[in-house]
Amino acid sequence: MGIDISALFNPKARPLLGLDISSSAVKMVELAANGRDSYRVERYAIEVLPKDAVSDGNITNLDSVVACVQRAWKRLGTSTRNVAMALPGSAVITKKIILSAGLRDDELEVQVETEANQYIPFAIDEVNLDYQVIGPAPSLPDEVEVLIAASKKERVEDRVAVADAAGLKAAVIDVESLATLAAYELIEQQLQHSGKDLVVALIKAGANTMELIVIRNGQQLYTREQAFGGAQLTLDISRHYGMSYEDAEAAKRSGNLPEGYETELLNPFRENLALEVSRALQFFFTSTQFNHVDHIVLAGGCAVIPGIDQVVATRTQVNTLIANPFANMALSDRVKARSLLADASALMVACGLALRRFDSL
Repeated sequence: MGIDISALFNPKARPLLGLDISSSAVKMVELAANGRDSYRVERYAIEVLPKDAVSDGNITNLDSVVACVQRAWKRLGTSTRNVAMALPGSAVITKKIILSAGLRDDELEVQVETEANQYIPFAIDEVNLDYQVIGPAPSLPDEVEVLIAASKKERVEDRVAVADAAGLKAAVIDVESLATLAAYELIEQQLQHSGKDLVVALIKAGANTMELIVIRNGQQLYTREQAFGGAQLTLDISRHYGMSYEDAEAAKRSGNLPEGYETELLNPFRENLALEVSRALQFFFTSTQFNHVDHIVLAGGCAVIPGIDQVVATRTQVNTLIANPFANMALSDRVKARSLLADASALMVACGLALRRFDSL
């Protein structure tokens, strides 16, 4: 069948770095086992990308992205070169299908390819295809639920090319949403009753898009993406203070801005973000049978903005917390706890990718 998304769901290579290339930054995370069922953060790095080096999930300036990956890897100070990378959800078609239980691997491959042809609007030889057996189908004891994922080959090849040019090896190509959900499982353990029966709205607010994923008992109930993100605040800073976009982004991240910034720019942006969250939830309520969420979890680069959780909680009247998948992890001597706490919400995808190291242990 030519499942060329290299071990999409079941990486064999060890050890492994999580490498997230977002529209604004390159993020790398390395985790290690720390006893049974627990992890240690070995090291992490974030390097800001030049504006438009990545656009709509597409790598538009290969040289800039490669240079940024190389800087991040050098800062990491690791000898590990195997990386798990992710494609944006817009580049991947995923579908859950039901197949007979007890099929041999070769029979399963044939069935997956046959089913995939119905859902993929491209010729099968133009895509990378992979699948994972999730488990027994709900209320169907003789059948299993299988998740299939397909992406056009050039989208996969772009990511692989970045790794190769940076002297790294793409051992796993995942999907951003699946990596986010893997990291979310660590956050869910921090909620009361480990999140059991709770309806949780995970808001991933990046540079250009805000994604709402509603989760209950490990199942994704709803997802919606809208155009809004931290790049707007960077543009506001750039215009207001006459800075280049890159300087404005650096000043925003360091907090090194003139007096009046909070009142004139940051407060209005926080209010706008909270309004977008509220709107996203209203769309969820009007298009499903649900009329409430128990918690909001803020992730992505915008979640590092000081005070954003309180503003969202006030607007939505829902308990709001900042995503920190590392909260219960040990830290190596190389990792500063305060820095990691500030960056944790922006590292969700990188953390989920780094967790792929342990998938088959």
